[in-house]
This record gives sequence, C-alpha cells and structure tokens, in this order.
Amino acid sequence: MSDKIYNTLFLCTGNSARSIMAEVLLNHLGRDRFRAYSAGSHPGAQVNPLTLEVLQSTRLQVEGLCSKSWDEFARPGAPQLDFVITLCDSAAGEVCPVWPGQPITAHWGFEDPSAFEGTAQEKREFFDKIFRQIANRIKIFNSLPLTKLDRVAIKRELDALGDRVMQTSTIAP
Repeated sequence: MSDKIYNTLFLCTGNSARSIMAEVLLNHLGRDRFRAYSAGSHPGAQVNPLTLEVLQSTRLQVEGLCSKSWDEFARPGAPQLDFVITLCDSAAGEVCPVWPGQPITAHWGFEDPSAFEGTAQEKREFFDKIFRQIANRIKIFNSLPLTKLDRVAIKRELDALGDRVMQTSTIAP
C-alpha cells in the first residue's frame, strides 16, 4: 500500500459552492489518501452561506473556508497537483493556468446551486441535491485503486465519473 497523498484541486468559476463542497468532502472522506483544495477563475467575495449551511448540517468542517483564485495554485511554491477537476461548464471552457506537476484533469459538470431561483426552502433543497451528487462522485473517486492503475486508466476512470448520471440518494459523509 502506498503512503502517497494525492493533491486534488476542484475548480468552479466563483469558488463559492460546488468546488468548496468537493474540497470539504474529499478532505473528510479521503483524509488518508487525498489533500483537496478548491479555487475559482473569478472567485467571489465569500463562500455562499447555503454552502456553509449544508456542510454544517452534515457536521463537516467549515472553518477557514474562503473563495480563492486558481492563480494561487499556479505560483511557485504551490502544491504539486495530481488531479485538477472542474465542476462547472464555465470553468471547464476557460484557459487554465499551467499547473505544477502535470496533473490529470477531468470535468464533472454539476448545476450551479448559487444560480438557482426559488423560495428559501427550494434553494436549500437544491443545494442539498447538488451536495449529494458531489458526495456520490467523491465517494467513488476515493474508492479508486489509484496505486494499481496507470495514468491512462486513472484518466479514463475520472472522465467516466464525469459522464455518469449520479443518483441523488441521501449520502451521509
């Protein structure tokens, strides 16, 4: 068994909802295998309050979370990345910085909960739905036998995760 910790960066345009959820989930579920980060191409001023509410409702850590620029991860001294995963179609279509470490990249598209319009309860339910979808993919990602797969096979598995229609059953992290 390998002691390698895989550095994973999750990207969204605003870094206020989906990428934050993915960062927290992978750091929680994959704490022995992964170190997750998140960033955005045009980060907002703060993490969406509904993101924090959803994370807190599942007893996940929210302390220290903030929206940050993806430029922080392309600078000298940034963590060497193993994986870079975009979670929104806007970020997937942008020209990304050159990431240190030649990471494997993938796109896992999710609807933007921050853009959802409805009542306060409907918004909360939509955030919960997206959280469960992200949790499903993170659980599968965390279970991949990375030490037994070559780079091409890992890329294929990550791309397949992006292509899957994930169920939105209740997931307890």
